[in-house]
Amino acid sequence: MSKVLVLNASYEPLNITTWRRAVVLLIKGKAEQVEHNGKYLYSEFPLPTVIRLRQYIRVPYKDIPLTRRNILHRDGHSCQYCGYTGDELTLDHVMPRSRRGGDSWENIVTACVRCNIKKGNRTPEEANMRLRHAPRKPYSSLYFEVTRHLKSGTHQEWKKYVIGI
Repeated sequence: MSKVLVLNASYEPLNITTWRRAVVLLIKGKAEQVEHNGKYLYSEFPLPTVIRLRQYIRVPYKDIPLTRRNILHRDGHSCQYCGYTGDELTLDHVMPRSRRGGDSWENIVTACVRCNIKKGNRTPEEANMRLRHAPRKPYSSLYFEVTRHLKSGTHQEWKKYVIGI
């Protein structure tokens, strides 16, 4: 079966859970169904794809780790200079480390080996290379999970509940 997007009472995404956990929340009256995919658990009980909690849950901010995997995912596994998508991708510092460019979401992008070598120890402007998308920090860690489901073609109904996709 499928996964279910859980929304806070304010309609902000909280997490992704299993359909079984979502059904338990619905039966206990702790959540209400917002979307379903047309499949039924029982004759009168549609299988949910999006549920909303009835009471607001305060969630502490969780920082998203700056990892190679997360940067590749943010950039769609493609070179931010030429658009190449393949296995030979590297990470490039927009402002080179030698010029006090640090490791941050706003300074690291995915680049193919060819573009990374061409850019060298210069800024994109100096190398006459334009970035396709300005690097930025993702909105939330849930962003990664949701975009994975959307890119696979499942759960397109989630799109309207997540900002920045």
